[in-house]
Amino acid sequence: MAAAVDPDRSEWDVIVLGGAAAGENAAQYAAQFSGLETVLVEAELVGGECSYWACMPSKGLLRPVEVLNNARHLPGVASLVGRAGVDVGAVLARRDAIVNNLDDASQVKWALDTGIDVIRGYGRLTGERTLAVTAPDGSVRTITARHAVVIDTGTRAAVPDIPGLRAAHPWTSRDVTHVHRIPSRTAVLGGGVVGCESATWLRGLGVEELTLIHRGPGLLEKEEPFAGELVAAELQKSGVDLRLGRSVVGVRRDDAGNTGVGLPHGGPATLTLDDGSELTVDEIVVALGRTPSTGDIGLSSIGLPDGGFLAVDDQQAVQGVPGQWLYAIGDVSGRALLTHMGKYQARIVGEVIASRAGAAGVTGVTKAPGGFAAELSSAEGHRAVPQVTFTDPEVASVGLSERRAREAGIDVETVEYDMAALAGTYLLREDYAGRAKLVVDSATDTLVGATFVGSGIADLLHAATVAVVGRVPLSALWHAVPSYPTPSEIWLRLLETLNRQRRLGDQG
Repeated sequence: MAAAVDPDRSEWDVIVLGGAAAGENAAQYAAQFSGLETVLVEAELVGGECSYWACMPSKGLLRPVEVLNNARHLPGVASLVGRAGVDVGAVLARRDAIVNNLDDASQVKWALDTGIDVIRGYGRLTGERTLAVTAPDGSVRTITARHAVVIDTGTRAAVPDIPGLRAAHPWTSRDVTHVHRIPSRTAVLGGGVVGCESATWLRGLGVEELTLIHRGPGLLEKEEPFAGELVAAELQKSGVDLRLGRSVVGVRRDDAGNTGVGLPHGGPATLTLDDGSELTVDEIVVALGRTPSTGDIGLSSIGLPDGGFLAVDDQQAVQGVPGQWLYAIGDVSGRALLTHMGKYQARIVGEVIASRAGAAGVTGVTKAPGGFAAELSSAEGHRAVPQVTFTDPEVASVGLSERRAREAGIDVETVEYDMAALAGTYLLREDYAGRAKLVVDSATDTLVGATFVGSGIADLLHAATVAVVGRVPLSALWHAVPSYPTPSEIWLRLLETLNRQRRLGDQG
C-alpha cells in the first residue's frame, strides 16, 4: 500500500516510530481532544507483532486444541470426539483469517479514519525530533516532530550464539505461529511462555515427536512453582518429551536455508545436548527470549547507545534525553513485554504529551492544559502486571509471586487452594487439575499477588488485578460474593482457608 500522506509533508506535532498496537494507542491518545497532528511510521504491518505474528495467531491455534481437549474429558461429549484430532487445515485457515492474511488495510483505515497519518518506511532518528524515513522504493524523506517522538519498535526473537544454531535457520515465534506444514519431529528450545504455548499447539496440531528442552529445573520459572509443575504434567501426559535441566550445545543441519515463514528450513537437524546425547528433528523452534529492536534506529544521533532496552521514567520519557520530547512504549521500554501493558503505557504517554504540548503553547492544542494529567504515572499499573499463559492448563497471574514479594522485603502471608475441589470446575471437566494462590501483605492485609492455574481460569484474573491495584482490604473481599457454581468460587475458598490458617496460628 502506498504512503497514506502527502509525500511532500515534513512536519507533525507527534511522530510515533513503530505502528504496533501500542504505537496506535499513543497516536490516538495524543491526538484525541487535543488537536495535535500525529503520524505513524511503520516499515512492516500497521498493528505490529501482536496482531499478526504473536498474540492473535497463537490464540487462534490454541483455542481449537483447548476445546477438543476439554471435550475429551467431558462425559456425553468424549464419546463423540474419541481420539480424533483437530481439522488442521481448518485451524490454519482460521488463523489466516484472524490475521487478515497479513493484510493491514483495515488497520490503516482505522488510523486514517481516526485522524492519524501513516508513512510506510523504516525510520531512524537523525537528531532532536527529526527522523529520516527510508521508503520501500529506497527513497528517503526527512520528517520532524514539533513536540514529541514516541518509539514503539518492539522486540524480535533472540537466537543465541550456539554453534550451528543460526546456520540451521531455526524457526522463531513468527514461524511457529504461521506454521504451514506440520513437522513430524520438533524440538522446542525454552520453557517460558512462548515455548510452553508453542509446544501445546504443535502437539495438538499433530507433531508426532515433540521435545521441549529447557535449561532450568522447571517450566514458567517466573510463576509460582506449582504453575510450571501442572503445565509440565499435562505436556508429558500429551506425549511431549521434557528435557529439563538440559541445554543445546551444538546443531548440525544439511540444506538449511530461509525457505519462507512457517515452512521447513532444511533437512533433518541433529541437536547435541550438554549431557552428550543427540536428538534428530525435522524442525527447531527457538523460544529463548526477545531482543529490543533498537540497534538501527539512530539512537547514537541523540547521544544514546545503539541497541538495548530504553530506560524510561513513569511518564515513559526516555531517560538521558533532555527536553521531554522522546518517549518509549511497549516491549522496547523493557518494563513489561506484554501487549496490554504496552497499550497502557501508550495511553499514559498520549495524555502526557498532549498536556505538555498545551503547557508549552504548541499550536493546535485546543484543550486547556489543566484538562490533561501532565504527570500521569504508569507506576501503579506496573505494580500489578497481569499475564495469562494459554497452555493446558492455563496460567494466570498478577503482581508478585511469593518469592519476589519476599525478595522485596514484604512481610508475606500466603494461602493456596485446589481448584479441582470446586463444583464450578468439576462441571467443566471431571479430571480437572489446577491450583490457586494469594500473596498477602500482612502489614496492610491487602493482596500483592495472585496466581490461578487450571482450564478456563483466564477470566478470573481481572478481579485479582482490581484487588491488587485498588489495594482492596481482605475484609472487603469477604463481601464480594462469587456466583455458584463457577470457578470464581475460588475467592471464597481462599479467604476461608486463610481465615482458618490465622485462627489456627492464634491458637498455636
